Amino acid sequence: MSERQQARRPGGRSARVGAEVHQAVTDLISERGYGNFTVGDVAARAGVADSSIYRRWGRLETLLTDVALTRLNAQSPMPDTGSLAGDLHTYAANVAREITGPDGPALLRLAFALSNNGEEGRRAGDDLRAERTRQLQSMLDRAHDRGEQAPDAFTVLDHILAPMYIRVLFGIVPLTPEYVDGLVDRLL
Repeated sequence: MSERQQARRPGGRSARVGAEVHQAVTDLISERGYGNFTVGDVAARAGVADSSIYRRWGRLETLLTDVALTRLNAQSPMPDTGSLAGDLHTYAANVAREITGPDGPALLRLAFALSNNGEEGRRAGDDLRAERTRQLQSMLDRAHDRGEQAPDAFTVLDHILAPMYIRVLFGIVPLTPEYVDGLVDRLL
């Protein structure tokens, strides 16, 4: 394989740089909060040139949106246990584990801050909510296909995700398994 072919392989330098930049953003959000760092700070933390970030993402807001959406897509895969109750219990436990993990609070703060930051931020917030709703809807559609009665995605957001997010944002943790299971049981 030629050197040029190796440079294009998935998971190569480009993926590594993307992961390092994403982690730098997450760390900076955690340490400094939203709006308190620049592309230059991200580049320095990730060990890349500013131009690499501008070339790939164009603007800091675009990068922040990409970080939030990428993490959202990577987190909380939609379980398929064969029942809505099993799926919701598994999903809620996964979300609780992720949002209380090392990067969880920073990512929640990022999503919240993006949603409240001008037109581009509102679009980012809309994109995040649309993606989360799409994920939930796929699980709920499977339940309908099995003949189960399922709530709509916004009801799941209101009764399971929102209480967990609020507790993490306000530092009311841990999210015990009993608490998380109780949220699902009350919804069902």
